[in-house]
Amino acid sequence: MAETLDTLWYTRCPVPTGLGIAIQNGWLEEAFRARGIKLGSILESNDFKTRESHFSHTVRNSVRHGGNIPAISAKALGRDTRVIGLSWADETQLILASPESGIRTVADLKGRRFGLPKWRNVEIDFSRAQAIRGLENALSLEGLSVGDVEIVDQDIDVHYSDEAARNVNGTLARGTTSRARANNLELIALLRGEVDAIFLKGVHGAQAANQFGLTTVIDTGIHPDPLIRANNGTPRTLAVDGNLLDNHFDAAVTIVEQVLRVEAWAQDNPSDVRRFLARETNSSEYWVSIAYGQDAQTRLKTDLSEQNVTGIQDFTDFLARWKFIPDTFDVRSWIDVRPLEAARSARLAG
Repeated sequence: MAETLDTLWYTRCPVPTGLGIAIQNGWLEEAFRARGIKLGSILESNDFKTRESHFSHTVRNSVRHGGNIPAISAKALGRDTRVIGLSWADETQLILASPESGIRTVADLKGRRFGLPKWRNVEIDFSRAQAIRGLENALSLEGLSVGDVEIVDQDIDVHYSDEAARNVNGTLARGTTSRARANNLELIALLRGEVDAIFLKGVHGAQAANQFGLTTVIDTGIHPDPLIRANNGTPRTLAVDGNLLDNHFDAAVTIVEQVLRVEAWAQDNPSDVRRFLARETNSSEYWVSIAYGQDAQTRLKTDLSEQNVTGIQDFTDFLARWKFIPDTFDVRSWIDVRPLEAARSARLAG
């Protein structure tokens, strides 16, 4: 007897994704409600293990669109997940220094103190991984390596999934002081003069640089080489668990259809896109434009292009080299092109 799909669980990161906008404007719920299927928000769950699936990909019949590090980690740990789309939305990736440090260029980082977050109680420390990636890529442009700087760890004892997110008018908010402090520990260390430079990205990085008058040493997010820009958010993974794909293939196709629908709609609605992304990132439309560009509506494309596949393979190799995952793997074997092909065919037929 065929398994019935009662609930589709979803989660996305507070960044530009087609899935996030499809959720915000009600299209995903509408598409599944028509088939008698409810939506469940992983991040808003009262159950720790369910919330942790945002990082571990353990909830059955779920979809996640967001930073690729947790998805790569789950795959490397043997969990049955499949990538059905990749989206590359370039964003600010900043090496920031205190003005007092005298650091103005990447070469100036040699021998200086670099603050890195170190989440001690999580399965995959994506914050640390993306910061090392940004640092390594920046240093490589000057013939330097991470070994040429002094790493200063900022130990963090709280857990990513300790609290449920609250949905406040479409924005997923986490309001506890301990989590907010943990998310900003390396920034606090920089402001105290305990380190000389740090890595921050996206809206948070752009806001912090402006608010505290920090020196932008480099923005690797605008470098012409895509592999220098490749990081946790470039590209982002649209991933589902194997059970959903194997037993509810039409549901996976519906997910991709709604993501493609957002992509097409976005091109003619740039101001609405900025408004939605401001909600997603818990910021303002101004900072969305600074962090993701005035053309943010063009950066929601989800596909399986060669740049996306090459970028995520390079980043997977990086995570293995730095021992964030047990070993690297062939990302092409992780990708299932069928839902995207079926969704595209349905759009052409329609």
